[in-house]
Parts: sequence; structure tokens; C-alpha cells
Amino acid sequence: MLLKVLSFGEDLGEAFMNRNSMLSQLDENKTWDVLIIGGGATGLGTAVDAASRGLSTILVEADDFAKGTSSRSTKLVHGGVRYLEQGNLKLVREALKERGYLLKNAPSVTKKSGFIIPAFSLTQKIYYGTGLKLYDFLSQKLSVGKTKFISNKTIEKFSPAINQKKLSGGIIYYDGQFDDARLAIGLAATAAQHNAVLINYCEVQSLLKKKLKSTDKQPKVCGAIVYDSINNKTFEIKSKTVINATGVFVDDIMQMDNTNAEDIVTPSQGIHLVVDKKFFPGEHALMIPKTDDKRVLFAVPWHNKIILGTTDTEMEDISDEPIPLQQEIDFILKHANRYLKTNITLNDATSMFAGLRPLVKTKGITNTSILSRDHVIIVSLSNLITITGGKWTTYRKMAEDAVNNAIFVAKMNYINPVTKNLRIHSSEFDYINYDDPIEKIYSAQNIQNFIQEEMAMSVEDILARRTRLLFLDVKLAMQAAPNVAKAMAVVLHKDDDWIRSEIDNFTQLAKNYLPQ
Repeated sequence: MLLKVLSFGEDLGEAFMNRNSMLSQLDENKTWDVLIIGGGATGLGTAVDAASRGLSTILVEADDFAKGTSSRSTKLVHGGVRYLEQGNLKLVREALKERGYLLKNAPSVTKKSGFIIPAFSLTQKIYYGTGLKLYDFLSQKLSVGKTKFISNKTIEKFSPAINQKKLSGGIIYYDGQFDDARLAIGLAATAAQHNAVLINYCEVQSLLKKKLKSTDKQPKVCGAIVYDSINNKTFEIKSKTVINATGVFVDDIMQMDNTNAEDIVTPSQGIHLVVDKKFFPGEHALMIPKTDDKRVLFAVPWHNKIILGTTDTEMEDISDEPIPLQQEIDFILKHANRYLKTNITLNDATSMFAGLRPLVKTKGITNTSILSRDHVIIVSLSNLITITGGKWTTYRKMAEDAVNNAIFVAKMNYINPVTKNLRIHSSEFDYINYDDPIEKIYSAQNIQNFIQEEMAMSVEDILARRTRLLFLDVKLAMQAAPNVAKAMAVVLHKDDDWIRSEIDNFTQLAKNYLPQ
């Protein structure tokens, strides 16, 4: 299952997504076309876009790929029904178009799914049905299924867990689902196939600047000093352009460029609870159309579990490991239980997780639930390109816009993007069955492949993102951790101290995902 790196315009070569091999391609005398900071959805998508256009591309990520928000989504590839109600037709139309491209280009980690909206009056049924017919219309040729009005009997058949009391039928519409972290790894591999160099655990410490011509009023960004925390080494990366795609951390990089730069991001936390399938049997998802804070809430089947979420809580502090707040947990349980026959409690959750959305500040708006989900691009006076906002579904368009700006800033020859029809790399690990014994999932051969072909460097990398066990069943992940650490130590040539440290680190981390 070795990944083959495709030289642009050439045959498949003998190469792979291996961290040491990536590091060996660093040359401090080389000037790259594009340096991307951030290995989440936007950064990885930008690497795919740039590399597939033939631009020499390097990406650095301070932690692991998709460590932050990009592994903590509701697992939906969608246009955004809520944005339709807000009247943001432009965002919905663009997202629906991107949904179509993503479902086509990444079939190993995406699929279409039916979503049921319960209605408790004829008025509700007509209102939601009419809105979702518009949703279908906006998707045009990229529609994934037609919205239909359904009876109580059909709801009972598709989703027997929904409480039928006072129910007046409902609506079924279709959207997409995906595995976010596995898609991120697929994007990294796709970028590598087009000769991009991607390095995780490599943090930008400062930006390089110089005046490119005598008429420049101030120095321009031309690379970065980066620190490889795995090998404890610092090195320079020179580049024609630098793209800041660090999500909720974009302000830090902008202020590294200009200490007076104003914050542009309002972090908004969304949490999810994961419960067993017995609480919501069937293959269809539930969409609760209006919560007390005028959001929507989902119950989504995923890897034979059910994800309940999400919330929208403005946060002052940004953390690598955000933790669900008690009021957020209560909010999800209260709203889910309104619609279900059974009463779910926190003790029923097998995992819980939180992510931070990088919402763009808007003057006069303080409620994060109505802040725009559009993306923005800012080019500073020193030519640092910052992209933030948006959502997973629109990552490809965000990446295309970022690279277009990089081409303009560096006055590089324009090359048309190709990602609308570019197949995303797939892996056998996209098809893991989490009902299999953990000994089978975490065999020595699989552990070796995660390290040598997908750049996993820690127990967390494997249990949280190369596989999704931490997000599905915390206790099972904690049971698997010791054997994973021992198998990794063999491949990485680590000692017993490293094994103990990895197990301790993962155990402490896992407690944040463990419902108390």
C-alpha cells in the first residue's frame, strides 16, 4: 500500500509519504514557489491546488495534520440548510457545488445520506419542504437526491428512534457525509503525488523578509524559520510566497508579520457527543431544524456510532485541545431527547469532542451563530497571504482562491486549477471496520504503514486521526494505546521511556474525550 508520488507530467515514481523522505527534500538553497503554514483542511487543500498546477510547494504544520478543527467536524459535506434560512444563497450555492465535487473526487471517505426533518404541523411541513426544494434547485446538476414529503409510517421505518408523539410526518432530503481526518490524510497524499513536500511537527518560529526590489517601501515575506520538534532542528525555508492557513491561529501568524495587525478571528466552539447505534438505529440521519439558539442539530450515523451535535459558543481562549463545556453538553442532550423515544444521558456517551471554528469578525455582530461562514483572504503590505473562515465543504474553492492570490502576488505564470476533477488519493485505511477486534486494526503491519506511509509520529496520531477510535470509543482507545505504543517503538527505534511517555500522554489527552 505504498503511496506513489507522481512527478508532475511524468510516470509514477518510487516514492511515498514518509517523514524522513520529506525532510530529505529540504534544501536551504532552494526557493519554493509556495510555502503553506498550516496542515488542516485549508492548508492541505491549498497544497493540492498549488502542487497540481506545477508550483513547487512546501507545507509545514506545527502539530499533526488535521490535529485541530479539521478532525472535529460534524462529518457533513453540505450546503448548509441554516445558511439558506439566513438568506445567504451565494454561500449555499457555492457549498452545494463543492459538495458535488468532493463526493465525486473522494468516494473512499464520502457518501450521500438521507436526512429526516420531523414536522409537528402542516405549516412546518410545507415551510421546511419548500426550503429544501430550493436547496435541491440550487445544487442543479450536482444534486445528490430529491427532497420528499414523508409520512409518520415512513419515519418509523427509516428512523424508529424518533418520537411519533404529535408528529405530522416530515421531510427527507439528501446531503453528504465524510471522514474528515481520513480526507485530510488523502489530501496530503494527493499533494505528495504532485511533488509537494509536507512536514508535520514543524512549527514556524519567525518569517523571513527582504526588499525584493529597490522601489519596495518595506520588506516582503520570503519564507520562514521553522523548528522540527521531532528531530530538534531549526532550518530556513525560502519561498516566493507564504500562505497563512492556520485556522483559529491565523492571527498569531499575522502578528508575527506585523505586531500591530488586528485580530480577524472570533473562535466559536462546537461540541459533539458520540453514542451507540442502539439509541438511533437505521441508516438515515436526523436534522432538528430549530434549536433554542436558532441553530440546527444533527444525529448522524458514523462508523456504526451516532454523532450528536453541534453547538456554537464564542470562546475567548484558543486551545489545541478545547474541552466541551457543561452547558454545551446539556444543550445537546436536551434537544436530542425532545425528538427521541429514549432518554440519552451523558453516561451513555462513548466519546465527546470539541472543535473551534475560525469565524471572521464582523462589525456589529456579537452572536457567533449568525457570523458568516464565508472565507476571506487578506494580503498584507509585506505580501503575507492569509486565508480563514469557510468550512470543510468549501476547502477546495478556498484553496483555489488562495493559490490564485499567490500567483498574483509573486507574478508567477498563471496556471489554471485542475482540482474540480482531481481524484483524491484513497487508502485501505479509509475502509476500516471499527467492529473488528482492535488487534486486527492495530496489527504490527498496520502500525508500520501508518508511520512509514502516513507520517504518524505518536500514539495520538494513530488512535485519533489515522484511525478514529478516540472519537468513537475513548475507553477502547485507552485499552489499545499500550500495544500501539509498543508497536510504534519497534518501527521508530524508541526505548521503554518513550513507550511509557506516549502511553501517559495519550491517557491524559483521552480524559478530555471521556464523559465524566
